[in-house]
Amino acid sequence: MERAIKKADVLIEALPYIKSYSGKIFVIKYGGSALINPEIKKGVLQDIVFMSYVGIRPVIIHGGGPFINEEFRRLGKKVEFSEGLRVTTKDDITVVDRVLNQVNEGIVNDIKKLGGRALSMNTVKKNVMKARPHKESSALGFVGEIEEVKSEVIRNAVRPRAIPVISPVSIGEDGELYNINADDASSEIAMALKAVKLVLLTDVKGIMRHKGDESTLISTLAMKDADTLITRKVIQSGMIPKVKACMNALRSGVSKTHIIDGRIPHSLLLEIFTDKGIGTEIVKDK
Repeated sequence: MERAIKKADVLIEALPYIKSYSGKIFVIKYGGSALINPEIKKGVLQDIVFMSYVGIRPVIIHGGGPFINEEFRRLGKKVEFSEGLRVTTKDDITVVDRVLNQVNEGIVNDIKKLGGRALSMNTVKKNVMKARPHKESSALGFVGEIEEVKSEVIRNAVRPRAIPVISPVSIGEDGELYNINADDASSEIAMALKAVKLVLLTDVKGIMRHKGDESTLISTLAMKDADTLITRKVIQSGMIPKVKACMNALRSGVSKTHIIDGRIPHSLLLEIFTDKGIGTEIVKDK
């Protein structure tokens, strides 16, 4: 009986959040271990399906770096990055697109197995972004930046309990494929959809004041303080593009952004539907 009462208490704690967010769009960048480990993957997708059933409108943008690396190695291709972005030749981009299309279809099928409704939005099914070459394209090759998000196409797909699943490869005006950083794509899509939340799933607890010391986790961080932490190199390496993606989204009208550890069971529900949360919430300056 006591256990059942605790479960009921959790539902009551979630009720104000469910009421507040019903009908609102959440953009979720889905990558890291949550994309690879079958058990973690199932938990994350269960959370997303639950969100769709209580009236939230989740939109997924997925990564797939480890799968691409594995395929590159199998084909004897060089795996090379420059400032966190994958150097991508014309031949490479066809491999990247093929692998990410497979990842996309896999996520859609897994959501359906869990009782959800999912719609594949990749370069095969429905391309929803228009790209331009990255400003460092001479060094990066077929890496792009988002020129336009076809927001109405995505909005029309976000029907009750329907979950768009978007691949971060886009077609440019020149008809070429371009590899888009998934954090940047998530931020741009959140802005275009006027999402209430942008959530980035990663493999760390969030932002720590002292690297590796989880007791120094920052639960809420204002944009101005985030800039300071980047300058002081408290926020560094792979976390910088995630924080910048969050700040860009906030500047363009997204209400709140979150960086959370997708390895924690039901991390999405814990961050969104509980008073304390578990990751780092980045908010607008007051």
